[in-house]
Amino acid sequence: MLHSARTPFLKLTVCLLLFALCLLGSSAVTRAAALKVLIVDGQNNHDWRSTTPVLKKILEETGLFEVDVATSPKQGGGIATFKPDFKAYRVIVSNYNGEPWSPETKAAFVDYIKAGGGLVSVHAADNSFPEWKEYNEMIGVGGWGDRNEKSGPYLRLRSREWVKDPSPGRGGSHGAQHPFVLDTRAPAHPIMAGLPAQWMHAQDELYDRLRGPAEGVTVLASALSTKETNGSGENEPLLMTLNYGAGRVFHTALGHGMEAVKCVGFAVTLQRGTEWAATGQVTQKIPASFPTADKVSSR
Repeated sequence: MLHSARTPFLKLTVCLLLFALCLLGSSAVTRAAALKVLIVDGQNNHDWRSTTPVLKKILEETGLFEVDVATSPKQGGGIATFKPDFKAYRVIVSNYNGEPWSPETKAAFVDYIKAGGGLVSVHAADNSFPEWKEYNEMIGVGGWGDRNEKSGPYLRLRSREWVKDPSPGRGGSHGAQHPFVLDTRAPAHPIMAGLPAQWMHAQDELYDRLRGPAEGVTVLASALSTKETNGSGENEPLLMTLNYGAGRVFHTALGHGMEAVKCVGFAVTLQRGTEWAATGQVTQKIPASFPTADKVSSR
């Protein structure tokens, strides 16, 4: 009788232990499968101290990414000592716009991307390193830093095609900050698949007149930089992808400040763009809260 009474209890105990082991095993697999991401910041003409934690949260909340941050020394504080271990990560997210890195760090970064590492350039990161040939090839187009026609052409929408415009002029400007509509230009791309044809982005700087090598750029989305807001009057490329060696690059010109990075459209495209840069695929679903053509959606 004693043995009979204990048998159900022992069976229950074994089942609970097996269930706990399954949960632990599942958790270990999830951690092992996480895509490691490194956000680089520390110098920027924008408020990286506020935006980097938001970028980190946006990526981590997907459950797909494990995110670290590498913060450079302050300007004039020894940038030569800044040597992130790029190879330990699947993707580098740049929230950096500051002093040139050391030749050693530059070479390590180029080797990392060429070998298949991913890069996500956020907003003013495309202002960085105007004299660094390989970096400008990676981002496609950039602005400021005395960029001009010698830096490469503009990308201009003509008859539904993006063409290179070598006209002389500055590289990089923007009008007054305001909410604006983004037009999806590559609906079949994994990052854009399922997104609406048009969607309203929160108040932001609408970068215009970006220019650079512009080789192999796929424009995912653009926005009209209106004359009324002191813009260029052109459709400006704001979400882009390209390949550099075996590496994939997602370039978002969005994300000036807190209002912009809290836009659901910004967050979703950052999440999807980072996954694509890491794997070449996108598994994430579009949330019901994604903005519409006439309404901003904020987190």
